[in-house]
Amino acid sequence: MAQDAARAPIGHPRDSTVTAVLGPTNTGKTHYAIERMLGHESGVIGLPLRLLAREVYDRVVALRGPSAAALLTGEEKIVPPRARYWICTVEAMPVGQGHDFLAVDEIQLCADPDRGHIFTDRLLNARGMRETLFLGSETMRERIRELIPRARFLRRERFSRLSYAGARKLSRLPPRSAVVAFSAESVYAIAELMRRQKGGVAVVLGALSPRTRNAQVALYQNGDVEHLVATDAIGMGLNLDLGHVAFAGLSKFDGARHRQLTAPELAQIAGRAGRHVNDGSFGVTAEAAPLEPELVEAIESHRFAPVRRLNWRNSRLDFGSVPALLAALERAPELPGLTRAREADDLRTLRLLWEDPQIRDMARGPAMVRLLWEVCQLPDFRKTSEAEHARLAARIYRFLASDKACISSDWMESRVRSVDRADGDIDALSRRLAYIRTWTYVANRRGWVEDAARWRETAREVEDRLSDALHARLTQRFVDRRTSVLMRRLKQKESLVAEVNDKGEVTAEGHALGRLDGFRFTPDPEARGDEARTLRAASNQALQSEFSRRADRFYNAPDTEIDLTEQGGLMWGEHAVGRLVKGADPLSPGVAAFVDEMAGDDVRLKVERRLTHWINRRVNALFEPLVKMRDDEALTGLARGVAFQLVEALGVIPRPRIAQDVKSLDQEGRAQLRKHGVRFGQHTVFMPALLKPAPTRLRLILWGLWEEHEEFAPAPPPGLVTIPAQPGLPDDFYPRAGYRLAGSRAIRIDMLERLADMIRALDARAGFEATADMLSITGCTLDQFAELMEGLGYKAEKRERPKPAPARAPKAADGAAESAATQEAAEAPAAEAPAAETPDAQGADAQAAQAPAQAEASEAPESAADAPQTAPDSAAPAAEAKSEAPAPEAEAEATDGTDAPAEDAPTQVEMQTYYVFTWAPRPRREGGRGRRAEGARPAQGRRAAEGGKGRDDARPKGKPRGKPKPKGKGAPRDEAPRQFAARPPRQDKPVDPDSPFAALLALKDKI
Repeated sequence: MAQDAARAPIGHPRDSTVTAVLGPTNTGKTHYAIERMLGHESGVIGLPLRLLAREVYDRVVALRGPSAAALLTGEEKIVPPRARYWICTVEAMPVGQGHDFLAVDEIQLCADPDRGHIFTDRLLNARGMRETLFLGSETMRERIRELIPRARFLRRERFSRLSYAGARKLSRLPPRSAVVAFSAESVYAIAELMRRQKGGVAVVLGALSPRTRNAQVALYQNGDVEHLVATDAIGMGLNLDLGHVAFAGLSKFDGARHRQLTAPELAQIAGRAGRHVNDGSFGVTAEAAPLEPELVEAIESHRFAPVRRLNWRNSRLDFGSVPALLAALERAPELPGLTRAREADDLRTLRLLWEDPQIRDMARGPAMVRLLWEVCQLPDFRKTSEAEHARLAARIYRFLASDKACISSDWMESRVRSVDRADGDIDALSRRLAYIRTWTYVANRRGWVEDAARWRETAREVEDRLSDALHARLTQRFVDRRTSVLMRRLKQKESLVAEVNDKGEVTAEGHALGRLDGFRFTPDPEARGDEARTLRAASNQALQSEFSRRADRFYNAPDTEIDLTEQGGLMWGEHAVGRLVKGADPLSPGVAAFVDEMAGDDVRLKVERRLTHWINRRVNALFEPLVKMRDDEALTGLARGVAFQLVEALGVIPRPRIAQDVKSLDQEGRAQLRKHGVRFGQHTVFMPALLKPAPTRLRLILWGLWEEHEEFAPAPPPGLVTIPAQPGLPDDFYPRAGYRLAGSRAIRIDMLERLADMIRALDARAGFEATADMLSITGCTLDQFAELMEGLGYKAEKRERPKPAPARAPKAADGAAESAATQEAAEAPAAEAPAAETPDAQGADAQAAQAPAQAEASEAPESAADAPQTAPDSAAPAAEAKSEAPAPEAEAEATDGTDAPAEDAPTQVEMQTYYVFTWAPRPRREGGRGRRAEGARPAQGRRAAEGGKGRDDARPKGKPRGKPKPKGKGAPRDEAPRQFAARPPRQDKPVDPDSPFAALLALKDKI
């Protein structure tokens, strides 16, 4: 009994003033203490964190004014001359100044292995003159009752309910949530991930300066971001509007080892959720282990095992010598429930400095020992090694122990200037902030520096600059400012107005939203997850008026502003506003408008109506003859059937496909179709007016739509008579493009019909040569023309012959003989050539199309380029083929007559190449009519000799119908009907005895 009495607490004279206000988080304990303090004339309150001290200081200043409140922390000192209320960190509390009120928050930290001895000392020795409050967890009730028997207890219940929500992925966390990690690296990694998923987060760490921390918390509290990532610093009294707390881990490094968090520690952090009367929840992230049911029950019910031991270190120190000081610090506790705290940083620093002989010599006497102990209490904000921190403390102590007894301004300036830089990344700025916190602490120690006021101000300004820079870097890295601003405006239901520049870039509130092309909005492609959804939501609101204005402007735009691409796209200037789709028939395509869903149905319908009107007018204008023929009710019977097929084929159809129908047409039906511009060609039935570039381009698009091609083949360049064949094109491309494929090239169908008219008058069985007109209308070289003719079913035989000599002035006698010989050579083949007679109806069609065909041929650049090249090669045959192609013997005689003078003969005869073309029909196919059925073979033989009717297009005999066309200048070529005859070769005419050549011939016979 005597031994127990000796160990009983002596107590404090003012223990009767002590009240322990205990309870879980969100019970208003700190708010209660502030109200009690302000009810007294003076007071002091100790808080666990510098951040929390600043928050309480701001509240007191708001209530009592800046002159009534003082802020005192290790790194910050704001002490007005007549301050009545002191807000401090627990370590910086002035405990011996006789304040009426004294309070210590989070008193359960007496059990903390690092700082617990400071809180235990305040519990035992700090008292207010009239009232003392210790705020904390219910787990401290037994220890407080044991150490302060006269203390009163006040239980406060939680205002809201706290419940366990289980594990959730970061992407599934609800708004107003905090994710708690236990290292800066983990905080940054989680914040980076959530920025991509959620658009941004605020970051709170214990190492942040109050200015940076307040700026980050403001991002969250103002609604700029909906999530917070923090360390366990938020568990120490930071009042945040949190609805859910998720633990990213359940263990931490406490400075000595990794350990699991205790149930009270988890409850302290989880209790930040559900502020005031709003219920809250807690849980873990998907990466953390789930909480045990017993632990969940303890946190929800706020029932935990009581604290068994409080960390204690002797506060009655002996400064007689350093060994005496060390002995006092190592003294064991005598009171029950106390345990000696583990060795702290200041004690380790003292041991290291005491090993320095120079320090030993300086630390003599109580004053110098006390000064050494104050220097050893310099916090290691830089988190360097023990030796590095000890070297800094030794340097400071040498300054203070020198004759000057303070740190020189030059040395302070060099140290402060080295960190006064706002560039760099988050880690660099954090390191500089740690360094400036060291110099801020030094500047706030009384008597340590020259001109202390100046250095306190300088250090604070540098810390503020670095804090602002760090906040900017954190925001830049972990917060999408655009998303945060838009989310706040949407949450406040404020209207957003979009601005669209001439490039289509959309901005709202000065932030880029995306791009508006026509009536389709594309959000910023860099936006992901919630950020992209926020952009869509903001754009949906901001672009409503812009969509309506743009739709009205488009509806009233002239037709010239709308165009059609080769792939069926509909363009309004530079904007794609729709595309054509397959309709009820080839001439009636549908329209699909490119209108964003956010624009609404009214805008979409208006755009569709405008596009439908435009394409209908476009089709009616370019296909006017075809549309009129389709709508002509006078067409009946077989004529209407042919017209229907032409409409389906968009005005161009190969003749073999409807040969039987054309053959069966009567003259009245043909006349009706010709009235609509239909031409019955030898190879194609078509409408010449639809072969122009614009109708051709539209025809290919409409054909591609009707056939449902994935990609539409582009139209050939306008003006070309022949084009190279392209592999891989769909079937029927060339007829729809207005061309006929012939081997490696394709020829325009109207020029093919003109070529057929020229060939029809020649003997295709005996053979003929290409004339200059043939090469001109096709725009081909001689070799290209030969390939073309082979593709049309002709055989091209390549030959050579001596090239005629250039023309020169002949002698009188020789010239007369030469002229006679040439005349004979020219007349002979003309009499022998059989003529093929074209059917009347077909000839009329050819004549009717002759003028426009010539006009279109004159536009072809290829003809103009190639014709001069082929002229030298075809000069001789062109002169001879005006009647018919001569036989080889006649050619030889003409050549011999030309080169008769021996003295003019060249040493080497120059040869020229030419082709002879003969009809080479393919063998008849079984069950078919062979090549002739395709309409490629010209009329010949008996029918031509008899002047018989054409196969399909004969007219009845008699007076021609219609008014005769005018003749003379400006009339189409071949206006007059051509006459053909087939007869035996005529006899040579007798020589006129009066001819000047008669004497020469008689002289020749005598010789």
